[in-house]
Amino acid sequence: MTKPIKLKKKELKEFLDSKVEQYNHPRFIESDPIQIPHQFSKKEDIEIAGFLTATIAWGNRKSIINNAHKMMHLLDQSPYEFILNHQESDLEKLSTFVHRTFNGYDFIQFIKSLNHIYRNHNGLEAVFLSSIKEQSLQHSIHHFKKLFFEIEHLPRTQKHVSDPLKNSAAKRINMYLRWMVRQDQNGVDFGIWKQISPALLSCPLDVHSGNVARKLGLLKRKQNDGKALSELDKSLRQLDVKDPVKYDFALFGLGVFEGF
Repeated sequence: MTKPIKLKKKELKEFLDSKVEQYNHPRFIESDPIQIPHQFSKKEDIEIAGFLTATIAWGNRKSIINNAHKMMHLLDQSPYEFILNHQESDLEKLSTFVHRTFNGYDFIQFIKSLNHIYRNHNGLEAVFLSSIKEQSLQHSIHHFKKLFFEIEHLPRTQKHVSDPLKNSAAKRINMYLRWMVRQDQNGVDFGIWKQISPALLSCPLDVHSGNVARKLGLLKRKQNDGKALSELDKSLRQLDVKDPVKYDFALFGLGVFEGF
């Protein structure tokens, strides 16, 4: 493992802030899965397109983006309308979908569960808002998963929604929450969930962001799990208590684009 780079807190903050400025920029959208929800203007379309895209956001980025486009096409480019008003027969065409281990049956289950969330729990934002605990959204993710699968469902589909209370870093759903909650002056993240504070967000922790965080001394734990996420959260909140996950742009950019 590479030795951490020793920087004073002030130097580290200045370095990371400059990287946030570099990568938290509209041109970031062009190569990122966040481009999918950016096709929409209606709140519910944005949050549903974002959620489905984040769900399949692992593996090759080009393939994630292509398959998320396919998802939107299968939902007639109107995800909210489709989720609310589909007939059982409309779901058949979704069965051909596949992205890695997420298949058509998982996709159909997600549509049914989203219908349940909007019809019976006032939508995605309300679910995450209703169960915030301990200055973090990790309990909200656990609560969301419980409600998402409280209807009849395929057991196999549960693995596609992570549970932080089972020590998962829940990278994809934390990324999704960044998209929805973070108030971004540069127009990358949406910030359409106004009632949730960006201070509660957690950094989407993956191989790239984890390796960069370790090299910069922000993270000591070797596994990218829930405990590591909690450690990284503490480090990033010391750098910016109001908008800690802006540093996701820096960690991701340094790891993916600069091979730091």
